[in-house]
Amino acid sequence: MQKNRHHLELLAPAKNADFGIEAINHGADAVYIGGPAFGARAKAPNTVADIARLVKHAHRYHAEVFVALNTIFHDNELEGARELVQQLYEIGTDALIIQDMGLLELDLPPIQLHASTQTDIRTVEKAVFLDQVGFSQLVLARELDLNTVKKIADATTANLEYFIHGALCVAFSGQCYISHAHTGRSANRGECSQECRLPFTLEDQQGRIIGKDKHFLSMKDNDQSANLRALIQAGVSSFKIEGRYKDLPYVKNATAHYRQLLDEILEDMPQEYSKYAKSSSGTCSYTFTPQPEKTFNRSATDYFANGRQADIGAFDTPKFSGEELGKVTKVGKDYFEVDTNIELHNGDGVCFFDVHKELVGLRVNTVEGKRLYPNDMPEDIRRGMTVFRNRDHAFMRLLEKESAQRKIAVDITFYETSDGYALTITDDNQFSARATCEAEKQAAQNTEKAESSLRENLNKLGGTDFSARSISLHTSQPWFIPASVVNNLRRDAIEQLTETRTLGYERPTRRAAIEPPAIYLEDTLTYLANVYNRKARAFYQKHGVKIIAAAYEANKELDEVPLMITKHCLRFSHGLCPKEAKGVIGVQGTVTAEPMTLISGNDRYTLKFDCKPCEMHVMGKIRKPVLQLAQPQPVHFHAKRP
Repeated sequence: MQKNRHHLELLAPAKNADFGIEAINHGADAVYIGGPAFGARAKAPNTVADIARLVKHAHRYHAEVFVALNTIFHDNELEGARELVQQLYEIGTDALIIQDMGLLELDLPPIQLHASTQTDIRTVEKAVFLDQVGFSQLVLARELDLNTVKKIADATTANLEYFIHGALCVAFSGQCYISHAHTGRSANRGECSQECRLPFTLEDQQGRIIGKDKHFLSMKDNDQSANLRALIQAGVSSFKIEGRYKDLPYVKNATAHYRQLLDEILEDMPQEYSKYAKSSSGTCSYTFTPQPEKTFNRSATDYFANGRQADIGAFDTPKFSGEELGKVTKVGKDYFEVDTNIELHNGDGVCFFDVHKELVGLRVNTVEGKRLYPNDMPEDIRRGMTVFRNRDHAFMRLLEKESAQRKIAVDITFYETSDGYALTITDDNQFSARATCEAEKQAAQNTEKAESSLRENLNKLGGTDFSARSISLHTSQPWFIPASVVNNLRRDAIEQLTETRTLGYERPTRRAAIEPPAIYLEDTLTYLANVYNRKARAFYQKHGVKIIAAAYEANKELDEVPLMITKHCLRFSHGLCPKEAKGVIGVQGTVTAEPMTLISGNDRYTLKFDCKPCEMHVMGKIRKPVLQLAQPQPVHFHAKRP
């Protein structure tokens, strides 16, 4: 059965195949992973053989694997990209997540295409266009509110994907060039240097310092736990967890958390959600209680889902400070005491902001009540400082072990035949298998024991992907049936069912673009369209675009342009928004959207504010040394296929 908007998909990140397998085991309906090249997370590559291993595991549960090829391509890379896509298709990959429209002009196998968040889907018009040119799933901009999501859902037929957890890029995805301008490492080429997480000084137009050494472009982390029902009602069908650079405990914890929330919605509100279903098979059990605040986060925000919020920035630190414990009450030679009601453990990681407002971390060797003995006693810890825990040792120990099982519910029916016995096993997807055997029938002397032994042997599914939901016995009388007979029947039926499920898996198909080709929303494209190769240029020309500027990465002009376009507004976060002030007169007169300046070392960025769309533009230009970078080299893939 092909996935549609009523199949709710929990989509988890995979740094590598092992992480992806654990994400599936912890309840993901799909995972996304980078390939050997061309992914927007260049430091998380994976071989085709490893992805094949992940695909095989995922398809056992009819879960899907998406490969991120979401960079922009140089002309020299197009053939390598085409070869890689062919290999990914041959190993069973379900879909590609892409940014570069040039791929749509290549001779690709009929693999499903998803429009990456780097395609910058912020408007109904952009979503409609991508829906019409052949994308099956649209990864919406993180900045979209629920009302806009609903409008996009009403106007399109593609599945809608929405980020529900993890790190937030401050800029509109695909619209950030500050990394390339300064280091030659392009975010659109998978090599972002994350300069947005640096500390800055903020000045107003008169040069007065508004804030010093703050991480003014660092956002809190996304958490849409409270908005899942509203997102479903708005038309979202794929719920995406960010984190292809994150560690395994984060992936396990976040995946299990949202799996439980989505299952609650599906189970607790059958009238409202009866038309919805999971997009994969199986139910998970865990050895831990998911707590997303226990693994990496910069505190939580639901960003713009419910409109602009006052407190979305992680200005103090881009690091993980964790849960607040309390204040330091005493400092000894090799210990300090914290006034807290939270139970601490030997091996916990704690941290505090020192006198320079830098986050300092340390490991606790021994806990004696509220007294903590660290491995190294920090010099500048003081009474009155607030202490946080960013590593709960006991919780992490649970996640370091096998922490989940995923089982597919089956109904087992045992019955007698004219010359022996038969067994039928049917799963949730209505796949069924039948095994038979010839056997001499012998009446049971102890009828109760015979039936309980039969049920017990039929229920022995522990080493398989299945668990018995029901066991039905249809016999004319209680028979004595040797355990070996039952075990052979059960094994044969399970093997057949596993094979039937494998053969019955339907890979999603590529959607065809409408004909005649849809006309793009504009006839002129600036560098913001990220057109980096001849095929992307041909794509837009085919769709009615007349003037096409080169991508910023191919542009050697030194003119000042927006290096970052963001919905985050530093005037708003400092109470200086003209819309909020609404003409109120203060000490300095009426509040207007005057430029500000961000300063980092010798770099100065002018902040311009476009109040009509409610955007902030971080202005800058390419540093001269960047112009000396070499052109990309051709990439070809001839690895042995698994």
